[in-house]
Amino acid sequence: MRWKKISEPLNEKVEELSRILAVPKIIASLLLQRGIKDFDTAKHFFRPEWSHLYDPLLMQDMEAAVLRIQKAIKDGEAVMIFGDYDVDGTTSVALVSTYLKDKIEKLRPYVPDRYSEGYGISKKGIDEAQADGISLIIALDCGIKAIEQVKYANELGIDFIICDHHLPGTEIPKAVAVLDPKRNDCSYPFKELCGCGIGFKLIQAIQNKLGLPDSELKSYLDLVAIAIAADIVPMVDENRILTFLGLKQLKEHPRPGLTLFLKDLKHSLNVTDLIFVIAPRINAAGRMNQGLNAVELLMSNNNESALPIARSIEFFNTERKTTEERITKEALQQIKLNQEIQNNSSVVFHPSWHKGVIGIVASRLIEHYYRPTVVLTKSEDVISGSVRSVSGFDVYNALDACKDSIIQFGGHKYAAGLTMNLNQLDEFKLAFETYTKNHILPEQREPSLTYDLDISFSDLNFKLLRIINQMSPFGPKNIRPVFVTHQCRDFGGSRSVGNDKTHLRLDIIDSMGNRFSGIGFGLGNYISEVKKKKPFSVLYTLEENQYNGNTNLQLKIKNLKF
Repeated sequence: MRWKKISEPLNEKVEELSRILAVPKIIASLLLQRGIKDFDTAKHFFRPEWSHLYDPLLMQDMEAAVLRIQKAIKDGEAVMIFGDYDVDGTTSVALVSTYLKDKIEKLRPYVPDRYSEGYGISKKGIDEAQADGISLIIALDCGIKAIEQVKYANELGIDFIICDHHLPGTEIPKAVAVLDPKRNDCSYPFKELCGCGIGFKLIQAIQNKLGLPDSELKSYLDLVAIAIAADIVPMVDENRILTFLGLKQLKEHPRPGLTLFLKDLKHSLNVTDLIFVIAPRINAAGRMNQGLNAVELLMSNNNESALPIARSIEFFNTERKTTEERITKEALQQIKLNQEIQNNSSVVFHPSWHKGVIGIVASRLIEHYYRPTVVLTKSEDVISGSVRSVSGFDVYNALDACKDSIIQFGGHKYAAGLTMNLNQLDEFKLAFETYTKNHILPEQREPSLTYDLDISFSDLNFKLLRIINQMSPFGPKNIRPVFVTHQCRDFGGSRSVGNDKTHLRLDIIDSMGNRFSGIGFGLGNYISEVKKKKPFSVLYTLEENQYNGNTNLQLKIKNLKF
């Protein structure tokens, strides 16, 4: 693995910020790397508050969206809340539906079926809205490119409000309102909200127009935090404020639908738990069954109604994991057999693979073979698939170059979906491999890890960790600080641990003789090199370890270099 260091700020700036904030120079460096340059930005960073959120009416079309919803409330219209089947979509539907259910008598949450309808606004959903007498559809986390669908709805007398965060095309749908900060004509100060974040700004605007207190909206912030974490949007600016407040809400007042998933946590809830505990379970509903189950779970306001749904989702998540593991093994075997033909990309296919997990399988395959990957399965009379990429390589462009071998495709630089005819598979494999071979750069062929600073173990202490923890919530563009210490040696106690000896317990000293211990999950194979007593570098984050009633600092090791 390549290690890439984030550019270090100038020493005079580090010293100045260290003095102004009365923090160690290491903290000042970390803050400058994250764009925190003075007292005021540091105060906003360390103390996120509701008052730091932007006025929702700054978003293009927000006024029109609020007026149209107010009309629906006044006239007693029937309204559909339509959202995608992933975490961002289902949390969005739950959020807006919960907010409006006391204001609109006939309200229908709707999540399309992953298999029969696919991603985005579906004709079936619009037809069901018409049959239900619905005159307004609020679409969340989708719709920015639904030109034909919105036109079709308009012909049926159904209005649309679109709340999306994906990049618009050259044409904007002819909806009553299109809320998307990425619109060229939108001057909203923050462009990186997720779909649920935009849904939240919508209810914030309605709340303000109705003259109701903002404090009533705090109960929705947990849903926004889950969506932000799961959608891997930048953890900066408004996203960081919403996540900070949402985590607080989750800790103090967890909604009944999530308590079953969080009951075994032994530590204070953090963003990692949102990504690896809550999000996979919400996603499992849409992958293995119906996304609407997740909406019902998130809207449940008592344990009696929530528990049966949570148990069924837990079952689907277990089934998802088993299915994903089996398909990953089968796909790895295919790759092994095709190594001579394909060694720049991976394209695997089996007609029986479960469509709901092939995107996860593609990501798992990249962990084994670091290269652009396509996982395909049969879907009715065509082949459909998920595409995942490696850092820096644009798979959307790759698919565009292979469009003669595809029926249709969509997505973005690092993740996409596609469909093709059965007789196009061999042609596509060759075209995708050829494009990858000709366009992938040498540095895109191996994974890399980014780190902040080179330091000595003598710099590590509880005060440093306390301040680092206050830099949370962590996520893209505000990653938990990563350090490197060079010239380390085994002090004698390093060993491989775990039932199958796959993990590494380090007992090491640096060049100054400072001793530290650390744990490296999945790094047990490094033990023979460590024991050679040769110097090596350690890349790690700092964490607190509690054992037998004692608390100490330890390194959470990400990689070693000899």
